[in-house]
Amino acid sequence: MDLSYLKGKSVLVTGGTGTVGSFCVRQLLEKSEARRVIVFSRDEFKQLNMSIEFKQYEDRLRFFLGDVRDVGRLNRAFHGVDYVIHTAALKHVHILEYNPFEAVQTNIIGTQNVVNAAIDQKVEKLLLISTDKSANPTSLYGATKLCAEKLTIGGNFYGSPGTKFSAVRFGNIFGSRGSFVGLIKEQQKKGIVHLTHEEMTRFWISVPQCVVFIFDVLKNMHGGEIFVPKIPSMKVKDFILAFAPDCKIEVVGIRPGEKIHEILLTPEEARHALEFSDKYIIFPEHKDISKIDKYTDGEKIKDNFIYISNENENWIDKESVRIMVTVENF
Repeated sequence: MDLSYLKGKSVLVTGGTGTVGSFCVRQLLEKSEARRVIVFSRDEFKQLNMSIEFKQYEDRLRFFLGDVRDVGRLNRAFHGVDYVIHTAALKHVHILEYNPFEAVQTNIIGTQNVVNAAIDQKVEKLLLISTDKSANPTSLYGATKLCAEKLTIGGNFYGSPGTKFSAVRFGNIFGSRGSFVGLIKEQQKKGIVHLTHEEMTRFWISVPQCVVFIFDVLKNMHGGEIFVPKIPSMKVKDFILAFAPDCKIEVVGIRPGEKIHEILLTPEEARHALEFSDKYIIFPEHKDISKIDKYTDGEKIKDNFIYISNENENWIDKESVRIMVTVENF
């Protein structure tokens, strides 16, 4: 992971006390020569714990208590910042189905505030962390993240040359706060694990893999792209069998807003995307940046291609899950 481009830079992470955000902060402090690392979040207790954990870096580490709903606070936090990694979001699908206004306030209006603050404070680059649920969304959460993507990419067309805005989409993240893995661990204590559908599949990626991809994109993004990593799929049932082999599986039915299979790249997006060895890049329809030299080795995607979890060529077997679980220390 090359972080040399961050030497002397100021980097801010919204949602910096969350799973992915805090791992980004750790890498910035331990492996980069960033001049200043800023954690922006509304969780004062986790900020306190992080300040203790990273006390040796206190001369480079700064905490901002605030909410992305507060554009004034964002403007203050973004002052003098070079790069922003925007991870802050409300994320639990079934909870947001019953709290739609809150999802809109944080994921949509909050992202608009982040984009506006980045423009006003002349941030060099901003990268949104998005989700497979934004592609052909069926849940409110997915719809809000689709809006967040559109708002972020749209930020490139306010002022010139201005701030560069891009996004990345990930699948299920092993071990993220409140994740499927954590839920299984709790249910495992009772000997029964809930499964919503026998055929359900998901894309899977670890937190370290996410963060490596994030910093690679932050280095190379031109502005306007949505980056989609090539990651493996697995049936949720097989994941449970690998993670909790001694437990009984109880099928409970699909929850509100939930899909049987997830999509990372739609056929409509594939028409203006390129394929690379390790990723797909979706380019904005209204501005062709695919001809930039760094993208000329990408291949055009065939018509009607869809990157969907149940038709993925790359699958995880049960033994790989057991190894990953051991390595990640869940």
